Amino acid sequence: MEINEIMKLVQAVSEYGLTSFELEEGNMRISLKREKEIVPAAVPVVGTAEGLASGVVLAEKPLTLSNGETVQPKEDIGSDQVVTSPLVGVFYAASSPDAQPFVKVGDTVKKGQVLGIIEAMKLMNEIESEVDGVVEAILVKNEETVEYGQPLFRIR
Repeated sequence: MEINEIMKLVQAVSEYGLTSFELEEGNMRISLKREKEIVPAAVPVVGTAEGLASGVVLAEKPLTLSNGETVQPKEDIGSDQVVTSPLVGVFYAASSPDAQPFVKVGDTVKKGQVLGIIEAMKLMNEIESEVDGVVEAILVKNEETVEYGQPLFRIR
């Protein structure tokens, strides 16, 4: 395969918004992968706010969200670790529909502990914690389709 043909493949992958492409021809194999840019969605919050320059909203008093949940003020809502999806597939929070979720917000997790499962091409891939910590947020819903590199969990 000539370099011009490879460049055309790269351009086609980019133009069509593909995140990965593989071509095997004889003893030659080409694999193209790119991460999608993940743009965090803004979460509307009712209450007073400070620190808007950094994009982080800090509250002076407890906030009430639209679903009625009360959130206590925090100094920093950042996280030490974000667990991302290693592949495209369907996320499952539990091992079966009637089972308890592997983890919930606030659970303490150990390195290697299963956080969820991603099904891809009828294969179940366990998503494990890479660090010890506390689950700060679960960023996807059960049975939601996830993309490669998409944030799944925040662990502090």
